[in-house]
Amino acid sequence: MKKNIIFVGLDVHKETIDVALADAARTKDVRFYGTIGGDLESLHKVVRKLQSTGADLRFVYESGPCGYDIYRSLTKHGFDCTVVAPSMIPRKTGDRIKNDRRDALNLARLHRAGELTAVYVPTEEDEAMRDLSRAREDAVKALRVARQVLLAFLLRHGYRYSGKSHWTKAHKNWIADIKMPHRAQQITLHEYGHAAQEQLERVERLTLQIQELLPQWSQAPVVTALQTLRGVSLIVAVTTVAELGDLTRFKSAKQLMAYLGLVPSEHSSGGTIRRGGITKTGNGHVRRALTEAAHAYRHPARESRVLLARLEGLPPEVRQISWKAQVRLCGRFRKLFGYGKNKKTVVIAIARELSAFMWAIANAITPETAE
Repeated sequence: MKKNIIFVGLDVHKETIDVALADAARTKDVRFYGTIGGDLESLHKVVRKLQSTGADLRFVYESGPCGYDIYRSLTKHGFDCTVVAPSMIPRKTGDRIKNDRRDALNLARLHRAGELTAVYVPTEEDEAMRDLSRAREDAVKALRVARQVLLAFLLRHGYRYSGKSHWTKAHKNWIADIKMPHRAQQITLHEYGHAAQEQLERVERLTLQIQELLPQWSQAPVVTALQTLRGVSLIVAVTTVAELGDLTRFKSAKQLMAYLGLVPSEHSSGGTIRRGGITKTGNGHVRRALTEAAHAYRHPARESRVLLARLEGLPPEVRQISWKAQVRLCGRFRKLFGYGKNKKTVVIAIARELSAFMWAIANAITPETAE
């Protein structure tokens, strides 16, 4: 006898979960089950009650600040669970009423209709490395803010550095030699300096932790191979893999480009074709990392000593892709810039193609070649 299928929509919040049910038979209306506590024990209590009916349960909820604990707990117990992106859920244009109950009902209804697109759920190991790389990114932002506050304080009191670059040894010595007219201002200067130094040390600590934990990560061979690309440092490679997971899950390089939001937006109708800036959908962490890496291709193609060291011991396929990427992207950067294109536009174009070469390298690193 065929089991009845029940689609369970979960509107998840910090303290509560709203539950809605939709039977596979579309003749039956979607019904609201109730509001339960936001902990896993409360959820599994409901699951046991629904499971006692003998139905096949299929869960769905939106990705959000509560993470993937519900997904992992349900799949661990053998249930089908889907996590969807809020931005990809179909909405009625004229629907002006939104609440938790309606959200749960809508999720159950759309899941039954097959109109929801699942997001990629990272493994626990990948998520742990992603948390570490994001912690470093947050530390870099805090360092930038601390330095900006210090420079703004000095500028406000008429101190302007005449050198070419800030935060070099000469610049730090210049700051250390400054004597403010008032004791309170001197204390303020030292406190701002200490804050900037603390954030710098924090960035260095997190970078060291990434280096130490990388060999234990299952994605380490891919991270190592990606660093053969010019401009792709350890941090760029780790950020890309930690945020995206297995790059081979994308069917094509174009799909990866679109996922990163590096493709042009378009609003065309009839014979009129209008393309605008990049869509900026998908993962912004990787998009920022790739745009920074793209600046390295403004120079002529060459294999430096650092790059040659990274190429040692890697398969010939990876070496070929790395050199092919350099020749193409360096030439393309020079060509586009020569056409008078805006530098930001050129960098985005290079970042888009760089992601394609990353995808090619990830596909070249198989379990056999990684050993």
